[in-house]
Amino acid sequence: MRPDTGNLGDVFSAHSDSDNIAIIDLWDPARPSKITHCQLNDTVNALARGLVQAGLQTGDRVGILSLNRVEFLEVLFGAMRAGCVPVMINTKLPAEQVRYIAQDSEVKIVFCEKNLRALCDEKTRCVIFGGRGRDGYLDFVDPGPFESFVPGPFDIAEQPYTSGSTGRPKGVLLHHVGQRWMISQLIDSRDITSEDCGIIAAPLYHKNALLAIKSALGAGGCVVLLAKFDAANYIRCISEFGLTMLTGVPTMYALLLQQEKLLEQTDLSSVRTLSMGSAPASEVLLDNLQKVFPQARINLNYGITEGGPVLLSWKHARELEKPRMSVGYPLPGVEIRLVDGPNKNEGVLHTRNPGVMIGYHNLPDETAKSLDNGWLDTGDILRRDEAGWFYFVGRVDDMFVTGGENIYPGDVETMLERHDDVMQAVVVPAPNALKAHVPHAFIVLRPGCTVTEDEIKQHALANAPAYAHPRRVYFVTELPLAGTNKIDLKILKQRAAKTAEVDGTA
Repeated sequence: MRPDTGNLGDVFSAHSDSDNIAIIDLWDPARPSKITHCQLNDTVNALARGLVQAGLQTGDRVGILSLNRVEFLEVLFGAMRAGCVPVMINTKLPAEQVRYIAQDSEVKIVFCEKNLRALCDEKTRCVIFGGRGRDGYLDFVDPGPFESFVPGPFDIAEQPYTSGSTGRPKGVLLHHVGQRWMISQLIDSRDITSEDCGIIAAPLYHKNALLAIKSALGAGGCVVLLAKFDAANYIRCISEFGLTMLTGVPTMYALLLQQEKLLEQTDLSSVRTLSMGSAPASEVLLDNLQKVFPQARINLNYGITEGGPVLLSWKHARELEKPRMSVGYPLPGVEIRLVDGPNKNEGVLHTRNPGVMIGYHNLPDETAKSLDNGWLDTGDILRRDEAGWFYFVGRVDDMFVTGGENIYPGDVETMLERHDDVMQAVVVPAPNALKAHVPHAFIVLRPGCTVTEDEIKQHALANAPAYAHPRRVYFVTELPLAGTNKIDLKILKQRAAKTAEVDGTA
């Protein structure tokens, strides 16, 4: 067992001499690779030694541009052990944005897959996973023991980048002390143990997957790692590996439910927990999931990369039962206040806790806008009930006004999904000359169902205020996904705006 230095790269140090399986890597689904905690510890050390041998210094940035695979984790944890700062890059970004992130963070080296090398600038040194030679990963690593860098209270552990959906991606500075605090809180509040076997199919460059992998390994558990999300492969893993915990974003779960026949043929009895975060989920989605996993507990999460990321626990201080639609109760050490709302129990969430970011990389003005004396403005609107449970209302940026009335897309989506024929609904604002914006809805129907646009509108008028009914309804077989497996709202908004322009209502 290696000593725990407080380094985030040592988050699973208590299990570093264990022969229990840590990772089942399904990079090649036909040939699962099982890696023990001991083996993972050794390969992480080998990467750290390779970085030192290559001349990297404390604080140097190390890029990772890859789909999910065990080597991603070796670089992630190995870089931190060496005192370097991993920069996880979205593989679905265009070359221009990949190069911007590499330049902005001043990465010294990027570890990537061969087919992604072209996204990086020619002058950037890239080490190719599976390759040989000077720039091949197999010859870069240096097996042997390694003493981890011991971080101080403000040393940066990792630098994820925001999605950049509303401008340039911003590098978020997260420090070792705060992230180690965060992981210990998650393991306790979610009762994660060494007996758990979870699955990660969300991309490892996103907070959802990063937190899941660290907390699972920190508890000594096992994780099945899919290169990318595929609903059928995800479901097959449940029975093949006896999964106890499922993780993902709401869109992934909605896609799972579309695999009705495969779900019926699969033994799902091992699953005890479904963890869902990174985007709002509707009551209808939770109803449908509970029917498929009747013995499992479904838990909604709330988090923001800059804020911890997770602020809320599945447990209540007074051991009260968690309401299904609640995103949690404040973790010990998390301060919360609700600002600019209609009352003291609803408003924009501001938080101060040990995991809050130090700031945005090289963006002092943006940092000043978001941070005030340690308090982070999340930009998310939440509601608190009498027992202290919190509920997600919507993002300030997502709320839009139609004819003077505030509309939160999630409320309209939940109402639409209560229609018997609707599998999934997404609502976006479309420009309107009279009302500023009006709702447009994109609908995925249940298999074999048919319904008209007018029927959807009548359902909305009968079940919600008239101003909230969608003025246009688009029936689609699937919804476009962004790199984080969340719905790409930008594409849908562009389509709605174009329709409004053609209709002459914009």
